[in-house]
Amino acid sequence: MCIIFFKFDPRPASKNAYRLILAANRDEFYNRPSKPADFWGTNNEILSGLDLEYGKEGGSWLGISKRGKLAAITNYMEGRPNPDAQGRGFLVSNYLMDKDQDSYSYLKKVSTESHLYNGFNLITAEFKAKQDIVCYYGNRGSPEPIHLKPAGIYGLSNSLLDTPWRKLLQGKRHFTSAVNDQSLSCDGLVQELLNVLNNEELNTPDPAQESQGDGYSKPMIQALSAVCVRSPHYGTRSVSSTHAKPLFPPEVTDRAVFACKMIESIDTQKSLV
Repeated sequence: MCIIFFKFDPRPASKNAYRLILAANRDEFYNRPSKPADFWGTNNEILSGLDLEYGKEGGSWLGISKRGKLAAITNYMEGRPNPDAQGRGFLVSNYLMDKDQDSYSYLKKVSTESHLYNGFNLITAEFKAKQDIVCYYGNRGSPEPIHLKPAGIYGLSNSLLDTPWRKLLQGKRHFTSAVNDQSLSCDGLVQELLNVLNNEELNTPDPAQESQGDGYSKPMIQALSAVCVRSPHYGTRSVSSTHAKPLFPPEVTDRAVFACKMIESIDTQKSLV
């Protein structure tokens, strides 16, 4: 299912402030094979986790590149997905590899093919020396992508952007508190973001979430009401935070930090320099 919180502030008041802070959980079946966040083979330009499921190999859920691009995706909760639909993870990987289209144009193209996929929400972003852009498109909402307003804090779960599910509201409050704490060091911010994402408290009842859960059992709906999902066969597989100060591209002196915790066994922290 997945959940994402992010703050987008392209012109922060302080030169030491972050222009992007993002925290995300990936929820998936425990037996689905995947690769933790790392650079792609001999390609030291793109950094992400990768899906290794047969027929879906190479898809991703969150990634960044040295060209200043970021993409992240969540599934849209619907009880009876099409088993023959195309893999949504390729929407992330394809954007990170694309060298021609900007974030909005890419989503515009995706919107013309949205019927090929089960429900999804896709964030694409570009971070450049003179302009930062973050765009959003969900194929169960408006037919057109949107540009997100700067200096905003956003939450995205398994409905449309900022749909007020209880888990989203709870996580967004905690995320906002963390990113507004100017006393935190870089490592301290990473830890606070991971604390936000590791919250296993159930947020039930939630009529808004339950109304979208046709086809899900009551115990599964309850499990999915937590920011960090725990159930016997499905749950949060990776916990990631990304923050950039001030930009991603390598020609800029500062760097982006990508921290990923694979809950099964591995803790990793990678930097784009």
